[in-house]
Amino acid sequence: MAEQSSGVHSEVPAEVPSEVHSEVGASGPDDGAVVRTGTGTAGTGTERELADILADVLGTERVPGDSHFFADLGANSLVMAQFCARVRKRTHLPSPSMKHIYRHPTIRSLAAALTETTAQAPAAPAPDTPSAGAVEPAAAPRTGRHAHVLCGTAQLLAFLAYSLVAGFVTSRGYEWVATSPGPVDVYLRSMLFGGLAFLALCAFPVAAKWLLVGRWKPGEFPVWGLTYFRFWLVKVLLHANPMILFVGNPLYVLYLRALGARIGRGVTILSRSVPVCTDLLTVGAGTVIRKDSFFLGYRAHAGRIQTGRVTLGRDVYVGEKTVLDIDTSMGDGAQLGHASALHRGQGVPAGERWHGSPAEPTTTDYVRVPPAGCGAARRAWFAAAALVQLFLVYVPLGVGGTYLLFTAVPAIGERLDPRTNSLTAAQLLSDALLLSLVLFFGFVVGGLLVLCTVPRLVGLVVRPDRVYPLYGFHYALHRATAGLTNIKFFAWLFGDSSYVVHYLRGIGYDLSRVEQTGSNFGTEVQHESPLLVSVGSGTMVADGLSVVNADFSATSFRLSRASIGPRNFLGNNIAYPAGGRTGDNCLLATKVMVPLDGEVREGVGLLGSPCFEIPRSVERDTRFDHLRTGDALRRSLAAKNRYNLRSMALMLLVRWLHTFVLTVFGLASVDLYGVLGHVVIAGYLALTLVFSTGYFVLLERCIASFRALRPRLCSIYDPYFWWHERLWKVPDHYLDLFNGTPYKALVWKLLGVRIGSRVFDDGCYLTERSLTTIGDDCTLNVGSKLQCHSQEDGTFKSDGTALGAGCTLGVGAHVHYGVTMGDGAVLAPDSFLMKGEEVPPHARWGGNPAVEMPDTDDRPGSGGRAANAAAVTVS
Repeated sequence: MAEQSSGVHSEVPAEVPSEVHSEVGASGPDDGAVVRTGTGTAGTGTERELADILADVLGTERVPGDSHFFADLGANSLVMAQFCARVRKRTHLPSPSMKHIYRHPTIRSLAAALTETTAQAPAAPAPDTPSAGAVEPAAAPRTGRHAHVLCGTAQLLAFLAYSLVAGFVTSRGYEWVATSPGPVDVYLRSMLFGGLAFLALCAFPVAAKWLLVGRWKPGEFPVWGLTYFRFWLVKVLLHANPMILFVGNPLYVLYLRALGARIGRGVTILSRSVPVCTDLLTVGAGTVIRKDSFFLGYRAHAGRIQTGRVTLGRDVYVGEKTVLDIDTSMGDGAQLGHASALHRGQGVPAGERWHGSPAEPTTTDYVRVPPAGCGAARRAWFAAAALVQLFLVYVPLGVGGTYLLFTAVPAIGERLDPRTNSLTAAQLLSDALLLSLVLFFGFVVGGLLVLCTVPRLVGLVVRPDRVYPLYGFHYALHRATAGLTNIKFFAWLFGDSSYVVHYLRGIGYDLSRVEQTGSNFGTEVQHESPLLVSVGSGTMVADGLSVVNADFSATSFRLSRASIGPRNFLGNNIAYPAGGRTGDNCLLATKVMVPLDGEVREGVGLLGSPCFEIPRSVERDTRFDHLRTGDALRRSLAAKNRYNLRSMALMLLVRWLHTFVLTVFGLASVDLYGVLGHVVIAGYLALTLVFSTGYFVLLERCIASFRALRPRLCSIYDPYFWWHERLWKVPDHYLDLFNGTPYKALVWKLLGVRIGSRVFDDGCYLTERSLTTIGDDCTLNVGSKLQCHSQEDGTFKSDGTALGAGCTLGVGAHVHYGVTMGDGAVLAPDSFLMKGEEVPPHARWGGNPAVEMPDTDDRPGSGGRAANAAAVTVS
């Protein structure tokens, strides 16, 4: 990997206030002060060699053996990652990891720890064999370009055929409802047509699965082939079917059973991640699976799809933001904590509690709510009530309401009459303008009013610290409120600005006395109850925070207040549970597992899963502190607020314009409906997808002035950062529609990613597209993320990340900035690869933070320790 850039790039949009820019300093991403204190000298040969390497990285003549890497030498994690990479290149030296660096922060203590670890480890392999973390390239041949093109063509034809059938059914249903003689008939026909359509949408994926696949079995097959196309078709149909709306309802469990899953009684599944290989899923009675958990039954690895079993016994608890890889198991009564993962072959014995990534034994009890009365009759009643609401209220309202809208709005109703003359351009645009304005801004204003009132009304009924049984009135209110207040639109709109504070307070957050920074919260924040979230003064939160302030058992739930202390900084993708043992002035690193036991941590940083302590901050992260107080803060914050307000107005305009154009397409389609019928509806679906993709791609490239980003280190009060925040706000929800197809790589290329051929992307997310390089034949799993930036307190840093040819990112893996992965390297599921790391070619890394891992058997059906886990019971 090239050394981190030390140059300063000052390309700032013209609208940025020059008086603010002049106050903000910037420097290279890896600059660090070298302060030589301490008098010890390196003693052993290992110490001397390590000291020489570190001195070379720091650019100094000598590093004393007892000097602290961060406090005395002024190093930072990026510098120490480079140090580790250079040490690993000297094969005669023991290999350090960032965990070693933080736990042994002097040359002398590090050398002693590495020597002790080496002495306890088994004998090293011979020089002509791969290292322990090396994985030879897959022997199976890769799919060629011909199959790649054929698969993409088949996927496109499948989408067009599905759109055509949907258009035909919709048009026939509308015509039947439209011939109703009165309001009662409209209601009855809407209920019948909508109900049958709902049942068909749910039944079709089940039928397709059994016809195209039959029963899933452990095995593997290459991507882009015929078997993969059948797999993809079933996966897409499962993700698109409306039963996903019933997650957290006993009906969802019944649906998974219809797909072949072996699921016992009293199982509660709260995760919206749909398992695909359902025949390989076994879940015992009384098990609870929390939200944002992956238990897919498959994974992509080195250009192949591998399927394997996920087996959970009775009364198992799976925490939030967890990953269960294939060939994993949990025995009866086992627990897996939040922010944890079971890697392939791992099994948790019956009755044991594990946490971490990869998981390891712990004494922490993650089931923190007592049981309540919740029998089969209660579950059946709740499911039946949901169906009654669906078929008697929501379906007729959706279908009949659409019909009434079409007939009540002259711009639509008259156009559906074949006798009406075609629209003129002026009529089309004026009707679309009025309709889009009412729909879009009505949603914005009405949504804010609902979000600021409904949670408080529900809070009068569902009280904190009370145990309620599942599947009752209180549970239904809680689920409805959680879904309503986690709508992503408003957090996206207000996030990364001072105005997000007012929005969060409006929906119920307790934010104490706010110390406004202009970036108090990012654009992605979720919770169970907004009324029970407390955040201390001066705390800043990056994207991906999930406040876990509801506890669940197999029969009960309880809401509790989750309190985040003052002067904290929370990195990306963190689950913060009620009862988290952190206090004042903590740094919670990206993907950290927040502890639930032990002393309250204060004045420290926490990293990893399970977590360990690191320095709260280093010199590089405090160099801009002078801009966070006094007159400098007031001037910079005022300028940032003005800039963010313009960004919010621009994004509202952008979203409304998108709605307006889709409305134009819709009215034009209505005008053509009498001539072409259902073909128009199918064409509308395809046209909206193509237009939306091109529209948002063009918008992002225009904001970036069609130029690639460059590495930066600056204050959050640097106008460059404000412009970068604007870039983050460009909508990209359309990307998920291309997962698992060759078109995803094409869209990434249009967005500025330097991406190779035949890349398989099953749901990866890239934050800074033009700072990312992805080689040929890479495999990117669902939930993985390449994040080419970091923000810690008031400091923003970004740098490029490069994946060599044939790399694999596991499910839920997270890669930070300044990282290089060599050809054929593998990052295990739910791993966190820290900034500046260099992964050698064909190496296998994993964990949080990621370290070199021993080779494992990746053949299908190799269960490892999972095969030896305690037997599980399903009934």
